[in-house]
Amino acid sequence: MSELRVLPLTTDHDTAPFWAAAAEERLVVQHCDDCDLPIHLPRGVCPRCHGERTSWRDVRGAGRLHSWTVVEHQVHPGHPTPYTAVLVELEDLPSVRLLGSLPGRHDLEVDQPMSLRFERVGDTTLPQWEPVPS
Repeated sequence: MSELRVLPLTTDHDTAPFWAAAAEERLVVQHCDDCDLPIHLPRGVCPRCHGERTSWRDVRGAGRLHSWTVVEHQVHPGHPTPYTAVLVELEDLPSVRLLGSLPGRHDLEVDQPMSLRFERVGDTTLPQWEPVPS
């Protein structure tokens, strides 16, 4: 079924470094080298100081659940339902939130600790999140 998955474009100019790091099982976030702002979603110019010098910095794979929804209606054959879409706030950078998905339905709570895992789908590595066991 993995050949049916909708996968990100990993060669996009703005996001390629994110996907290259994920292939090495590292999580990175873009930062402005002039004002130190974490830039998410990645782009060529800092939204605060308009600087064009950016770099990618490693962050820990730990976060807290900000929000989630259970998807019940299948819209693509590569994403069987139900699955739970999660929005995770990074512990290192609370202003940065990343998406992920868990197969099935889950009993979740706001602020629940989440940990990073990497899912390989063909030639692409996807950062995913799972609840930290209590």
